[in-house]
Amino acid sequence: MLARNRFLLLVVVGGAALAIISLSFQFLNLIPIASILEERPFQVADGAAALGKSRKRVFPVPHTEEPNPISEAYSYCNTPNRTEQAWEGHSPADYTLLSVQVMIRHGDRYPLYYIPKTKRPAIDCTLSTSRKPSHPLLNAFIRHMGQGASGHWEAPLGSVPRLPNHSACETGELTQTGVVQHLRNGQLLREAYKRHRLLPADWSPRQVWAETTGKSRTLQSGLAFLYGFLPDFDWARVTARHQWSTLFCGGACDCPARNRHLEEEQRRQYRLRVSDTELEKTYADMARTLGLLTRQLRAANPIDSLLCHLCHGIAFPCATGGGGSGGSGCLTMAQFAVIRRQQLDDEADRRRAGLYRKYAVLAMHPYLNRTAAKMERVARDNEAGRQSRRAGGEEVFSLSSAHDVTVAPLLSALGLEGARFPRFAARVVFELWKSPPAPQLPRPPAPQKKKAGKAEKSKAKDGELFVRVLYNGEDVTFHTSFCRAHDRHAGRPLCPLSNFLSFVRRDMFAVVNATSYQEACSRRPG
Repeated sequence: MLARNRFLLLVVVGGAALAIISLSFQFLNLIPIASILEERPFQVADGAAALGKSRKRVFPVPHTEEPNPISEAYSYCNTPNRTEQAWEGHSPADYTLLSVQVMIRHGDRYPLYYIPKTKRPAIDCTLSTSRKPSHPLLNAFIRHMGQGASGHWEAPLGSVPRLPNHSACETGELTQTGVVQHLRNGQLLREAYKRHRLLPADWSPRQVWAETTGKSRTLQSGLAFLYGFLPDFDWARVTARHQWSTLFCGGACDCPARNRHLEEEQRRQYRLRVSDTELEKTYADMARTLGLLTRQLRAANPIDSLLCHLCHGIAFPCATGGGGSGGSGCLTMAQFAVIRRQQLDDEADRRRAGLYRKYAVLAMHPYLNRTAAKMERVARDNEAGRQSRRAGGEEVFSLSSAHDVTVAPLLSALGLEGARFPRFAARVVFELWKSPPAPQLPRPPAPQKKKAGKAEKSKAKDGELFVRVLYNGEDVTFHTSFCRAHDRHAGRPLCPLSNFLSFVRRDMFAVVNATSYQEACSRRPG
């Protein structure tokens, strides 16, 4: 009911749902095909700080002023310095929570790109409770990771460090801020689901699923989240599974059409960027300040490093003056704001063009299909009453630790075009709920021939199944493509699971004029 009231308030504030301003996915420059296997540099999003709210909104309140790119950048940092409300675990009275599946983006990391002729940001990537931000669980987490050799690790995860451990951060390394962000995330969900008894105290290895890409920042983020959710968990009951692709597509990654849609999106991005004269002038000014060629600066992707400086309160980089190139001076917040403004323009143009949505649907169908299959298995297990009799039961909690290039297409594939670009430590949560059994009303004896009434009794007895989708703690279920038209006043205040299953198995392919994943992937252009 609380989630419903918040949704109604959001719609009313603007006068109409169509007035909602969507500040969604922003990309820095062209996304290479290789991004399917590796995270590409991020860009800022989530402008709730500009609204002065204590809890970020993933669908911003409509307003007439242009978004402030600097405020949005600070929101993107997601510095863990305030209390955050989580709406996970909220449901109508007497509903039963059957399963939870979570996808996270890794936490704060050191830049992937270096700006030539500048000093790299000085950040310590070891962990210490004497350094901010910290967390009450940090020391215990560090000790627990030291016992991880007794866990089960799919190759190559066993050779990946379980903690960030360099006093001078290495490229892409998770920072202490990133660890704390996910300790908080896990703890938030632990509190949200505690009263639902999602996992028994003696949970089995089968009931908890954890998967990650092979990068240290995703493995470490996943471990921090898991420790916040299950403090002092038994290593012997945990298996860390490896996903070789950032799309988490498992054995269904072969999709030629997906790559073609991505190439079309790249061309759109390029055309928009080169037509932006203010952006080109800003790059030229920045390059002159540092004594670089403009193409060198652009290739160095300066926003990646600038965001790190901003998030950690470090002054923007200055020219070192070496090499006799003549560069002198420092990069400025005004220059940063121009790059960010262009990203917002790109995001708006992306929604109009619709090319990225086609890519996203094909990119994320394998993950969504696995999500749907897990829900169905848990539902069957619950309906048959086997969970107490069979060792372990089904996977009731799943954690996927991923990248921005995983979470962003997931949001788009779900139809959440207005959702903000995934900040550090962003989370998407899928909840499976079961309604209480329908009351058994006395009925006159049925004629002998109507034995089919047995099925009706079974349906009434078992209750109905529903799904909720949450993004960074906000219930966005009724913004998704599969439940946008659902009437929540028709006695079913949650979204029927059948809507989600139909969407994943068929309806989501309408955007690429197909009826199945195989058909959409094999279709040739024209």
